[in-house]
Amino acid sequence: MINSQPSAPFTSQQSLAPKLTGVRYIPRWIGGAMCYMVFGLGGLLSSLTILPVLRYWPGTKQARTARVQRTVSLMFKGFVAMLTAVGVINVSTKNLYLLQQARSHIVIANHPTLVDVVVLISLMPNAGCIVKQSLWRNPFIRGVLSSVGYIPNRSANLLLQDCKQVLNNATNLVIFPEGTRTLVGNVINPFARGAANIAIRTQSDILPVILRTDVTGLTKQESWYQIPRQTINMSVEIADSVLHHDDEITQGNEAKMARQLTRDLQQFYLNSLSIPIDSHTDKKRK
Repeated sequence: MINSQPSAPFTSQQSLAPKLTGVRYIPRWIGGAMCYMVFGLGGLLSSLTILPVLRYWPGTKQARTARVQRTVSLMFKGFVAMLTAVGVINVSTKNLYLLQQARSHIVIANHPTLVDVVVLISLMPNAGCIVKQSLWRNPFIRGVLSSVGYIPNRSANLLLQDCKQVLNNATNLVIFPEGTRTLVGNVINPFARGAANIAIRTQSDILPVILRTDVTGLTKQESWYQIPRQTINMSVEIADSVLHHDDEITQGNEAKMARQLTRDLQQFYLNSLSIPIDSHTDKKRK
């Protein structure tokens, strides 16, 4: 069962960052644009150099994949640090140890910004995710996706087989039930049943992560080059594990249970996100 009551609010309020205008915004825009350029070029160069070496270095297939996943997590950590340095985002966490200790979990999160997946993977040394087929044709990141063992979003049967294999290797699978970034004006987009279906059919636990932001930016309605004029304070809060299954699940009623689990998860996020962002955290990235 899912506790749909929101967690207790933090104790200290965090003020909004000033909104940059005129010439004061130019260094922010240049810094943000350079971060994206470094990210793209870094993905291309690493996929041609260090990641293939790590992937084919002696060891079992599981060990090689884990090695690459840790490296990608460190690379993403560096990208988040760059975004923080130029004032685009500021990330803080709560209950981070639950995320770092997780193994073979389905990690779900709401999706307010463009950099959500980068932030999450930067906090996990053993993360995998499902990516759309078109990204496998992107020369900047195709090598990274292949080396790290991410899953292409293909037919349902093949996708489920891939998910089972990834989860059996102690990798956490990151999924955004909204499917895309939250539309401006919505608390969340309606949840799809993919995460619940995978959890039930692979008998895996779900670890919910709540992402809160204090200002709007890096949204679906904005292009990547529209660098936020205000620093986005992002709070990453990890909830308790939610078991996917109970004694009532039998062969043939997985679809019904997936629908119910999806509704429960969506309500959990609606309740949790009713609490505004706050600055009292386990760890804060300056």
